[in-house]
Amino acid sequence: MQKSVIFRRHFKLIALENIFTQDYSIWFLIGLVLILLEFVVPGLVLVFFGIGAWAAAIACLIFEPSLNTQLFIFLISSIASLALLRRAIKKRYIDKSTSEGELEDEYIGQTAIAISSFDVGQIGKVSFKGVNWEATTTKSVLEGQQLKITGYKSIRLTVEPLN
Repeated sequence: MQKSVIFRRHFKLIALENIFTQDYSIWFLIGLVLILLEFVVPGLVLVFFGIGAWAAAIACLIFEPSLNTQLFIFLISSIASLALLRRAIKKRYIDKSTSEGELEDEYIGQTAIAISSFDVGQIGKVSFKGVNWEATTTKSVLEGQQLKITGYKSIRLTVEPLN
């Protein structure tokens, strides 16, 4: 009776010592670190390599593949999950940007102030809501002149003088 208790305790210690030398546990920990790093590093890429590491861990639990096969499973599953899931996850959770109509309400028709003089076809600088923006115009603009925002394309405003 006492021998079986000692054997169980000894077996548990051996199991805990060997758990970090097993392929599946190493892949699991690599995946966990990569997924946790995603919270620190922007870009939504590391999480997919974490998924790939977890796929390699599952493969190690089931099949006992060679190191080359483990690396192949890691790379293929990482790239596949990145290609298939990144756009959908980014669209659903990260790109919660405002709709086009809301942006028009926020910018179009508002007043900005010219920081520099610029002519038609040139790119000038304007201040809008305390932020400096690049701007183009349909009429010549003088420094300090008040401008009406008539449109935008990406991060460049289209303006025209108020008077």
